[in-house]
Amino acid sequence: MKKISLKDIAALAGVSPSTVSFVLNGKEKQMRISEDLANKVRAVATKEGYKPNQVAVSLRTGQSKILGLIVESIGGNFFGALAKVIEKEADKNGYRIVYCSTENDPVKGREMLRMLSNSQVDGYMITPVNGMEKDVLELVKAKKPVVLIDGYFPDIPAPYVLVNNLAGVTQGMNHLIAKGYSKIGFVTVDIELVQIREREQAYLAALKKHKLGASRKLILTLEYNYDKEAGVKAICKFIKDHPELDAIFFATYYLGISGLQSIQDLKLRIPKDL
Repeated sequence: MKKISLKDIAALAGVSPSTVSFVLNGKEKQMRISEDLANKVRAVATKEGYKPNQVAVSLRTGQSKILGLIVESIGGNFFGALAKVIEKEADKNGYRIVYCSTENDPVKGREMLRMLSNSQVDGYMITPVNGMEKDVLELVKAKKPVVLIDGYFPDIPAPYVLVNNLAGVTQGMNHLIAKGYSKIGFVTVDIELVQIREREQAYLAALKKHKLGASRKLILTLEYNYDKEAGVKAICKFIKDHPELDAIFFATYYLGISGLQSIQDLKLRIPKDL
């Protein structure tokens, strides 16, 4: 079966190939093509199942209409939900998303950036990992559209979108303290990310502000890529070793899930026991 071409659409619609090109690229108003004629061209293209050659379109327009999204983990609930929203918004504007993850491995992160660059994506949305600074800076210097998500590099002038880690943890700690809890543990991970550091800083600052003793004795730090079963056991041991605990603040949602499993395994009740 012969693949329908732009020239075929032009012949069937009774217009020039350039008119078809302008209409299908959304430039009919700019080129003063009537709405009726534009609708006719689009109707013929739809009926014939015309699909533009994306490589040719990219070469002609200098745009691939593809955005690269690099996140921490494809499997996580947070990034999965985030990707869904980004994909929806991109689709509204005629863009597709290439979605990949780093697992917080800078080597993998750099490989993903090279892959996206070779694919000539129009822009990059990146959850940054320490070790990717040079590569991200090169994109910025090359004036490529870059937005950092859920983290940033202080020395790189790239826009970023993230939650207010300091305010969020402070609000959570103030809530616990207002409820009368004073022996509050903190469970975090051993990865050098700005957001993780800020959450721990806010925890210690809240204890200090309320004169509860800003000690690191009630902080448990797990390996970032901890085995789930080992993580649950470590949290169980942490709770057993600190019977004075009356509350625990988990730095991430996945730590919180492991924490709930630990509390269940210890047959503790929330909020009566912890």
